[in-house]
Amino acid sequence: MKDFKTLAVEAAHQAGKLLRENFRQGHSFALKSGFRDLVTEFDRRAEEIIVSLIQKEFPQHSILTEEGSVRPTDTAPYQWIIDPIDGTTNFAHGFPFFAVSIGLYSQDEPVVGVVYNPIHDELFVAEAGQGAWLNGQPIRVSQVETLHESLVMTGFPYDERLIPKHLAWWERFAIEAQTLRRMGSSALALAYLAAGRADGYWEIDLKPWDMAAAALLVREAGGTVTDLRGNKLDLYSGEVLATNGKIHTQMIQILQGERE
Repeated sequence: MKDFKTLAVEAAHQAGKLLRENFRQGHSFALKSGFRDLVTEFDRRAEEIIVSLIQKEFPQHSILTEEGSVRPTDTAPYQWIIDPIDGTTNFAHGFPFFAVSIGLYSQDEPVVGVVYNPIHDELFVAEAGQGAWLNGQPIRVSQVETLHESLVMTGFPYDERLIPKHLAWWERFAIEAQTLRRMGSSALALAYLAAGRADGYWEIDLKPWDMAAAALLVREAGGTVTDLRGNKLDLYSGEVLATNGKIHTQMIQILQGERE
């Protein structure tokens, strides 16, 4: 029987291979909750690859997936949380920034997190208490200490009712931070932060599979991950704030309207 990390890495690589080989061949997509929320045939095919491998090794485990090919169970000792393509809109438009995201949890605590960018062949892996790696090399968050020196990332919500609030935050961070980026893949944004390529990230209107794997990457790389008020991250709250730790309070102050 494979260990958890080995299985997650294998599943991510196999799903990523499918996405890489079909990325530029053109494909159809459908709408889910609205015109911004897309799903392609490859979301489903990649998910099937991952789920099949997990069920073969650990049939007793619960699996929560974005496309809903299986239903989670409350009594299982472990739960896999999977996003077969985090950044589907990027994928559908031929924009090469998306990832396979696979997280494993036990009683709401992360065990393993894998985020794989198949276009650049970058594999981000974290194990609870063991650290985080990019293609086998240890990674750490940045040492930037102020927002004025920071590259801050975000993503815009699907729910148009939340956009005015988000634009207000965008304006404040545009003033306070060195620069802003809108990534289109929360899992990759968090993985980039873990690797020290950015210093802060916030987003709302998220799902558990958007952040389950990558939140562990940030923690194991020495960063801080909470909700927008600085409380413990709840995967089902729909929101996340992640930083290198040094600018966390500064970002909370803006998000809570305390910083002028």
